[in-house]
Amino acid sequence: MVAGRVTLPVRLSTVDDTRAYGAKLAAVLRAGDLVVLTGPLGAGKTALVQGIGAGLGVRGPVLSPTFVIARVHRPGRLPLVHVDAYRLGSFAEVDEWGSGKVEQLADSHLEIEIARTPDSEMRTLTLRPRGGDWSERISALM
Repeated sequence: MVAGRVTLPVRLSTVDDTRAYGAKLAAVLRAGDLVVLTGPLGAGKTALVQGIGAGLGVRGPVLSPTFVIARVHRPGRLPLVHVDAYRLGSFAEVDEWGSGKVEQLADSHLEIEIARTPDSEMRTLTLRPRGGDWSERISALM
């Protein structure tokens, strides 16, 4: 793995595997980290964030923020800010993540592209470290 390059894909067979991977990812997260999730509707973005929330120890259900734009989940090791930037029209409306809309909010970030195999629960995550020490941190997840 080379800094800033695409890592090997992570293949997850079920929604529960996706949540479990999110919990693993939570272990390497720090306050202020920006994680940008991309993928089509139903790819598993919310399932991954549910796992991250569980790994951080946040209370209550982690639901998609589609209709409220953003949800803040706490307490936990870190607060989890879950934002659906898909419906936002401009950078001025963004509080947190969304491909092509928020990358400039942080000097470094982790991009995770999620693809779902049609007619299957199989998901493929492609992790792209963008600056900082993301390459080193996510190497423990591979």
